[in-house]
Amino acid sequence: MSQRIDRTEHDLLGDKQVPADAYYGVHTLRAMENFPITGTSIAIYPDLINALAAIKQAAAQANNQLGLLDSQRADAIVRACEEIRAGRLHNAFVVDVIQGGAGTSTNMNANEVIANRALELLGHAKGDYQHLDPCEHVNMSQSTNDVYPTALKLAAYTSIFRLADALTILRRAFEAKAVEFRDVLKMGRTQLQDAVPMTLGQEFSTYAVMLSEDVERLKEAALLLREINLGTTAIGTGTNAHPEYAARACGQLYEVSGIPVMIAPNLIEATQDCGAFVQLSGVLKRVAVKLSKICNDLRLLSSGPRAGFGEINLPSRLAGSSIMPGKVNPVIPEVVNQIAFEVIGNDMTITFAAEAGQLQLNAFEPIIAHSLFKSINHLRQGCQTLTEHCVLGITANREHLRANVENSIGIATALNPHIGHASAAEVASAAIASGRRVAEIVLERGLMSAEELTELLRPEVLTQPRLIQPTKIEDWCSALV
Repeated sequence: MSQRIDRTEHDLLGDKQVPADAYYGVHTLRAMENFPITGTSIAIYPDLINALAAIKQAAAQANNQLGLLDSQRADAIVRACEEIRAGRLHNAFVVDVIQGGAGTSTNMNANEVIANRALELLGHAKGDYQHLDPCEHVNMSQSTNDVYPTALKLAAYTSIFRLADALTILRRAFEAKAVEFRDVLKMGRTQLQDAVPMTLGQEFSTYAVMLSEDVERLKEAALLLREINLGTTAIGTGTNAHPEYAARACGQLYEVSGIPVMIAPNLIEATQDCGAFVQLSGVLKRVAVKLSKICNDLRLLSSGPRAGFGEINLPSRLAGSSIMPGKVNPVIPEVVNQIAFEVIGNDMTITFAAEAGQLQLNAFEPIIAHSLFKSINHLRQGCQTLTEHCVLGITANREHLRANVENSIGIATALNPHIGHASAAEVASAAIASGRRVAEIVLERGLMSAEELTELLRPEVLTQPRLIQPTKIEDWCSALV
């Protein structure tokens, strides 16, 4: 059996053995030992890793321009960062997603991985920090307190637009169904009771509008994330940084990431304030609430198939029971419901974490990051699943829906302007008592002709506003009441 070879690294607490082939170093190793919390490393969020690499690259370029970092080291750091942003070495980002220290362990994990890869590019061994040091060179002019929140904002900004794309695709699927079902007459309901007729297309169009609104709210929230505190170092005063560093680093970061970042007007405020994350989380909660409501509707409308509403059919995805033959459950809306519950809970976590910040720093940004990225990623995956495995395959039970309208007492509402509120109420009561259709009783009592009733029951008449000539002024007033 081959024996593992280690290298010795030193930090404030003393010497420690680090695996010789590891790109991380002593600070990362201590974090791994101290925070065995979730078993999930920050590598699960590639947008965060790429953001960290972009920041370190921008910092090296800015420091080189200012004459603080020689070109040989700067070039090696830049090349290492470019490799990471291309997807390499993500498995070397091993610290837990939940950690103490306000993100210091994440920042040091990045510093050490970049330093050790840069050392290799310069022809040196990992851990040979006399040639290029994680703190002295990779972290030059920086602090966790400006690197970490800037990385969170860059990562969130990138992932928000992928979520917006997924929501847009889902919206288009509902729009297509709205067109497909535009002539399918059904009963609308309020408080789960029959209300007035509408079309299934109108019902599905509301879902498209709801999602369209939230895409716009996400884009508005993204604008707040462009304001960063890079260059403020520890608390916002810029200690240990060149006076021109913040502006130069910000400019370089824009070139590297493509995100139009800007330096916050008050850097001390920006270093401690988590308001942008709270705002974004609130929008994510809004998205979750709407998606969950839509899924509640889909489950209810498809309930049955024979003893429920049975108005629409969801695609069958898997057998629904180990004991009941033939049972198929609405599993896709159910999983999206659960994502929504998680996002709502994540919003509460972010709220508490943002509120718990003290004085010049919020130490709880790691849990804010973990909660935000979970919400964004799970919502995006939920939207994709709902689109592909549910909405695109929905069909309507047209005859059943039409029969529901014809059998409904709610259709009596459409008769108000034609036979008067009092007569319509009598017809409705008679229909309930006898179990007969409203139309039958109207014809039997001679309140309308068959031709008039047929015209009235056309979908385009029942489901759209139109000018009506009341039969009696007192009936018109009664209908308004």
